[in-house]
Amino acid sequence: MWSYVLRRVLIAILVIFAASFLVYVLAANSGDPLEDLRGSTAPNKEALIAARIQLLHLDIAPPIRYFLWLGGVLKVFIGQLDLGATLTGSAVTTVLSQSMWSTLQLVSIATVLAILFGVSIGMISALRQYSGFDYSVTLIAFFFFALPTFWVGQLLKLNIAIAFNDFLADPQIPPVVILVISLVAAFVWASAMGGQLKRFAINFALAGVLTAGILIYTNLTDSIRNPNLGPIWILIIGVAAAVVITQLTTGLSNRKALFSSLTVAVLGAALWWPVQFAFFYFPQWWAVAGLAALALGVGALVGWLWGGNDRGVSIRAAMITAFISGLLVLVDRILGAWPDYVANTGGRPISTIGSETPGLDGSIWLSSVDSFAHVLLPTITIMLISLASYSRYSRGSLLEVMSMDYVRTARAKGLNERTVIMRHAFRNALIPIATIVAFDLGGLIGGAVITETVFAWRGMGTMFVQALRVVDLNSIMGVFLVTSLFALLFNLLADIAYSVLDPRIRVN
Repeated sequence: MWSYVLRRVLIAILVIFAASFLVYVLAANSGDPLEDLRGSTAPNKEALIAARIQLLHLDIAPPIRYFLWLGGVLKVFIGQLDLGATLTGSAVTTVLSQSMWSTLQLVSIATVLAILFGVSIGMISALRQYSGFDYSVTLIAFFFFALPTFWVGQLLKLNIAIAFNDFLADPQIPPVVILVISLVAAFVWASAMGGQLKRFAINFALAGVLTAGILIYTNLTDSIRNPNLGPIWILIIGVAAAVVITQLTTGLSNRKALFSSLTVAVLGAALWWPVQFAFFYFPQWWAVAGLAALALGVGALVGWLWGGNDRGVSIRAAMITAFISGLLVLVDRILGAWPDYVANTGGRPISTIGSETPGLDGSIWLSSVDSFAHVLLPTITIMLISLASYSRYSRGSLLEVMSMDYVRTARAKGLNERTVIMRHAFRNALIPIATIVAFDLGGLIGGAVITETVFAWRGMGTMFVQALRVVDLNSIMGVFLVTSLFALLFNLLADIAYSVLDPRIRVN
């Protein structure tokens, strides 16, 4: 394995060297970086031109100038990375680090959500092939796949940001809306669960009543203005998560794993009070990270104590439940800052442009709400477009795997359907998805140019396009370097993931 990784890294270095040299020379000959100064009417125009030539070494031929740039890159090994200066004289490393953080914040959340929801929806669609759920998902997937990104962004601005901000003036959900949402949720849930007409009707009724009850509860408690979970909802959601996780990982017949997950869910709700005190006295991210590590440790300990002879399964289920319960506690604390944030934004919290509210000062909880309000719309835009392709690919992959001989053999051996799907079919169906995810992540790191433009989000995509327009060579090469490194890294991770997903594949 390590010899393979070393060979791939060496090859990657050669590829980046050759590609960066070619891009540098082509970009250097694509325009004149002095064009804006040549047309200037400033009295010191000649001095400005001379200063820029000296700053960017424009008096040196591009092939030779490339090695000056490469020398600055290689200084990273001594902790002095130098990517040169922009046309305005700013350090590329400074501008690039700010743009890269914005892009990572935007792309990582959108991609993770698209993968989770897309793969889940695609897998369920494959298991419910030719059902109402399958046809509905197929229609919606093709619809979003065909929509242009800029149009989706504008629709979200109108129907989520502006409409929701107006709705906050009197946040009461009308009865008609409650009825429509409940019927849609009931249909989706009942279709996803499948079964004969009687089972479909029971699931439809339960899902509809539950959805309507939650929406009515939201109206009665004014939860839109003052959202919170509290220990009761954390317990309810945690117990539901524990049951689902146990069912997916081991099956509910494994009582030790189920009791481990339920114990962790109860502990997560019981520890809500001391955790709130910890957040009050230590409102820093290091405290959040420490409590997250503690939650995983408690989950592992509970799984080990309950596990008996098969501790690994119980530990895994308990740790996943602990992660979800801890996340719920953190979300509850962040939701507590929502009323203050709404007041600070004049009652219009959902932003349509930018990545942060200028001049907003407050705790990490307030800044977290601010980040959420700004990242919401661009994240949904990227997620909807990506989710369509992930759901289609995962559906086709699982359908192909389900027709394989080893799946029929597993069923013939008498294994239950959950074991056949989760242990035999699901892992193998993820192999082609791993390739798609690797390419998407490597490409999206370069910036979602259209989305960033629509929402005025200054990420790497915007930086790259602006640099191309004015032939800002050092900025172009900075974005290229980061993008190429991420692309090669994720391709390497995809190759390694193959051997993890399928033991028959060996990297050598």
